[in-house]
Amino acid sequence: MSEGPQVAAVVVTWNRRDLLAESLEAIRGATRPPDAVVVVDNASTDGTPEVVANRFPEVDLVRLPINLGGAGGFAAGIERALERHRPDLIWLLDDDTVPRPGALAALLSTRSRYPGHPPPAVLASRVVWTDGRDHPMNTPRRKLGARRDEIRRAGQVGAVSIRSASFVSIALDAGAVRERGLPVADYFLWNDDFEYTTRLLRGRVGLLCPDSVVVHKTRTFGATDTDPGERFWYEVRNKVWLFTRSPGLNPLERVIYLGSTLRRWAVTFAASSDRTTLRRALGRGLVAGVRRGPRATADVLAAVPAAPNPGRPGHG
Repeated sequence: MSEGPQVAAVVVTWNRRDLLAESLEAIRGATRPPDAVVVVDNASTDGTPEVVANRFPEVDLVRLPINLGGAGGFAAGIERALERHRPDLIWLLDDDTVPRPGALAALLSTRSRYPGHPPPAVLASRVVWTDGRDHPMNTPRRKLGARRDEIRRAGQVGAVSIRSASFVSIALDAGAVRERGLPVADYFLWNDDFEYTTRLLRGRVGLLCPDSVVVHKTRTFGATDTDPGERFWYEVRNKVWLFTRSPGLNPLERVIYLGSTLRRWAVTFAASSDRTTLRRALGRGLVAGVRRGPRATADVLAAVPAAPNPGRPGHG
C-alpha cells in the first residue's frame, strides 16, 4: 500500500478494449498509482474482459451481463470499491481517458495542502484533447457565488472552486460518498455526473486542479451541444429528473441552470441537420421525465443477474 490516503480507481468500459488498455497502462505507470483499480465492464462484446484478465491481473474486474451505461457502471464500481477496498478516495475515469503520469499525485497534493476541513469532496483534473487543447466537453462549472474565503483557500493551492465536474477524472472523498450515496443508475448516460457531483458538493468544497492533467481521447473535439440525434431524449429526460427530483441544486441554481440548459438546447437545434429527430426525442424525453422518476440505484443494481467471471477467483 502507498503512504497517505488509500485510493481506489474506478474505470467504466464498454467495447473499447484498446483504449481501456491504454488507460490502464497509464494508471499502472503513474508516479503515484492508486492502491486498487476496479474496472466495470458494461457487457462488452469485443473481448474486453479477457484483455483485462490477461494483461492486468491486479485489476478487480466487475462484469455486468447487461449494459447499465456510465451511470449504472460508475454506481456499481463505486459500490464495489467501498465494499472491497475501503478507500479514502475514489478516482473515477472513463475508459477513453489517459492520465498523465502525475495526474493522481497532483490531486492528492492539492488535497493534502488545502487549508480547510473537511477535505474537498470532489477534486477534478484538467481534461485536454489529444492535441493539448482544453476539452470543452469536460470543463467543470465554477461555483457561482463562491465566498471570498472559498476563493482564497482554493487559490492558495493553485486550484479553482467548482460546483460540478464530469466523471472523466475526479477524485471523490469516500466519506462524502458514504454520506450522500451513489450515482443515480437510471440516468444511464448524460447528466449523471452533473447530478452526482452537485449532490456531493452541495455545502461542500470542490476544486479543479490544473496540475492534474488527463487526455480524453474522444473521436472528435466538441462540446455537449453537438448534434446528438436520438440520444437527445436521455438529455431531456435526465434534465427533467435533475431539475424536479435531485437535491443537488438549490432553488436559485435550478433557475440559473435551467436557463443555461434551454439556451444550449436552442443551440443544438439551430446546428442540427435533422431537427425532426431532435423534436421527437425532445417530446419523448419530456414525457418520460414527467411520467416517472428514476428508480432507486440499489434496486437497479440488485436486479442485475450475476455474470460469469473470466476465470480469476474473487472477481465477479
